[in-house]
Amino acid sequence: MTNMIATRDAYGEALKELGGINKDIVVLDADLSGSTKTGVFKKAYPERFINVGIAEQNLVATAAGLATAGKIPFASTFAVFASGRAFEITRNSVCYPKLNVKIAATHAGLSVGEDGATHQALEDISIMRSLPNMIVLNPADAVETKQCIYKAVEYDGPVYIRLGRSKVPVLFDNNYRFEIGKGVELKEGKDVTIIATGIMVEKALTAAEELDKEGISARVINISTIKPIDKDIIIKAANETKGIVTVEEHSIIGGLGSAVAEVLVENKPTYMERIGTEDTFGESGDGNLLLDKYGLNVENIIVKSKKIVSK
Repeated sequence: MTNMIATRDAYGEALKELGGINKDIVVLDADLSGSTKTGVFKKAYPERFINVGIAEQNLVATAAGLATAGKIPFASTFAVFASGRAFEITRNSVCYPKLNVKIAATHAGLSVGEDGATHQALEDISIMRSLPNMIVLNPADAVETKQCIYKAVEYDGPVYIRLGRSKVPVLFDNNYRFEIGKGVELKEGKDVTIIATGIMVEKALTAAEELDKEGISARVINISTIKPIDKDIIIKAANETKGIVTVEEHSIIGGLGSAVAEVLVENKPTYMERIGTEDTFGESGDGNLLLDKYGLNVENIIVKSKKIVSK
């Protein structure tokens, strides 16, 4: 049976591990430590944990102040608040001076489920990707999440890390290597390329297996760094396959699909299909059922891939 771990759980464990290695790491939360899993760090290192209360602008501003004093602050809350409510502080107090602040936001995407549209961040990648100096990471599973957190600590500058609420399959083992700015080809293919990010990587791999049964060779690429995006792996895929399908648990406006399209239009125009939410809010319901309703599923990846091949 496939091991299932939420990326937010892996985040909490990574913070605890790193807290014992690097004494400069400080964790801040906006009264959601049980949900964001920063409570794991709090229990181990209470003297380096700050709960700012339900005040997300203060969360980021305080993190910025700590960064100026040489600390490595991780600021956590739900993605909709981290990207939306604290945007101006992130822009002017973190990105403009390029401070060493890590914003690790949980509960992103439709899979938040019953919390509904107000809490389902479907535009956070777009918002954070627009900010100069900001690195944007969206890990696919627990293994990659831990590596993202470690690499974020090594990197000197602002980082946004997108994490989920629900348990998702563990795809990778300890031999897997994540690097900021590098995509990873998970499966070879010559007919069509499926580029996925976050929890959609697992669905892309499943779709590719089904396409193989029908004689369609699908390449699968995991793009966990949305910014800076790996241009080389995208251009190579465009040169070697008939077209590209992007898959994300995010709006098709401004997210992975937009980032890939920007690379292609400037370097190698090719047939492309984008899968994500289409200029709409989500709604309350079971997370998996919502993914199906909005077309973020294996079946739609197969349909779009066949459409590319038919051209």
